[in-house]
Amino acid sequence: MVVARAGLVVSLLLLTAAAVPAQEMPNLPTPGPEHAVFRMDEGTWDAVVELQGPPGAPPMQSKGVEVNTVGCNGLCLITEFTGDVGGMPFAGHGIATWDPAKKKYVSSWSDSMSTGLSLSEAEWEEPGRRMVGYMEATDPQSGQTVRMKSVVEYRDGGRVMTMYMPGPDGKDVQSMRIAYTKRK
Repeated sequence: MVVARAGLVVSLLLLTAAAVPAQEMPNLPTPGPEHAVFRMDEGTWDAVVELQGPPGAPPMQSKGVEVNTVGCNGLCLITEFTGDVGGMPFAGHGIATWDPAKKKYVSSWSDSMSTGLSLSEAEWEEPGRRMVGYMEATDPQSGQTVRMKSVVEYRDGGRVMTMYMPGPDGKDVQSMRIAYTKRK
């Protein structure tokens, strides 16, 4: 019964598509100048991660590998990150694209140390060759939504991502820094 319904749905979709004249079909999006930034991130990157601990304590360091692929016919960046945090295995997955309505880069992130999907919006700043954005995520300790700032700076074939959390006084406090070196 399910197979018959699925066949009926596919048949209806094919008939509908055949009945719509070609001139009425919407144009598919094509990559524009905003998508060029994805090519800068494409490839395999070695990462050195520094997580800031309590005030005055040295940051906890770990290593990882990030693999970025430009997908969706050049319209999105797909990110896979693997590494460890405090000796625990870590894996993360992200997708970013340009939203022409918002005129911002939008992305999602999920990883093995959080239970939800984090969403972010960012803007490219050409004079500084950096991406500045804000991510909303659920704080696993409090369950509250937290708005974090991220700054990705592109330098001499590498990049550095710095993440800031709101401090007790409401001012941004650095919580994480990742230095990336692109593999040849």
